[in-house]
Amino acid sequence: MELDDAYANGAYIEGAADYPPRWAASARDFRNSMQERARLDIPYGAGARHKFDLFLPEGPAKGLFVFVHGGYWLKFDKSSWSHLAVGALEQGWAVAMPSYDLCPEVTIAEITRQIAQAVQVIALEIAGPIALAGHSAGGHLVARMLDTAVLPPEVGQRIRTVVPISPLANLHPLLRTSMNKDLGLDADQARSESPTETKDRYGANVTVWVGGAERPAFLDQAIWLVEAWGADHVIALEKHHFNVIEPLADPESDLVAIITG
Repeated sequence: MELDDAYANGAYIEGAADYPPRWAASARDFRNSMQERARLDIPYGAGARHKFDLFLPEGPAKGLFVFVHGGYWLKFDKSSWSHLAVGALEQGWAVAMPSYDLCPEVTIAEITRQIAQAVQVIALEIAGPIALAGHSAGGHLVARMLDTAVLPPEVGQRIRTVVPISPLANLHPLLRTSMNKDLGLDADQARSESPTETKDRYGANVTVWVGGAERPAFLDQAIWLVEAWGADHVIALEKHHFNVIEPLADPESDLVAIITG
């Protein structure tokens, strides 16, 4: 369809096919290295994918960081991203990573509800402030958590920082992509699930982070959310849609500083 190319990432990234297996291998190696500081496959709901991994820092946690993966709500699970916990962990934060059901088996609205349930359950595990970040579709999902209709106040008011990374913030353009056959969006659903349409939000600090070498559509998506929310905006020069998340693994990165600062 007319916007398929605009939202195609891999076709414009050199060595794109190498990234998923590299992510999975790095994540597996990290989990194996954590031993007693990793609690894996903790249920937050009844479904087979309704589980999260929790990684604990050395000593008491300063707060809780939840990372939500992307994949256009169609692909991946928590197991490919564990290594991205390193940055926040070394800054003294506990890190949780949930999986969720995928389209077309469920709707995007249902995935939002699942992540809200996951955040509520995870919040019971760790005291203190909460920071959320998510990549691409995960950026959409963490932005949705600031809608006051999505999370109860006892959790929503604990959220100090939200960092949507290369997010999908306005879902209306996806109606004009072939992937919508599986996403199943209509105009009403696109409106209700678009963070750019959210009016009543919890008062967290929001930084929209996007790669400078992203497809123009993702640069647009980022600025739409920045303008709708009055959020901070960081363009990571020379980063594309697949490597824009790599600074999460660096405890000295600016991205980790925003999340844990």
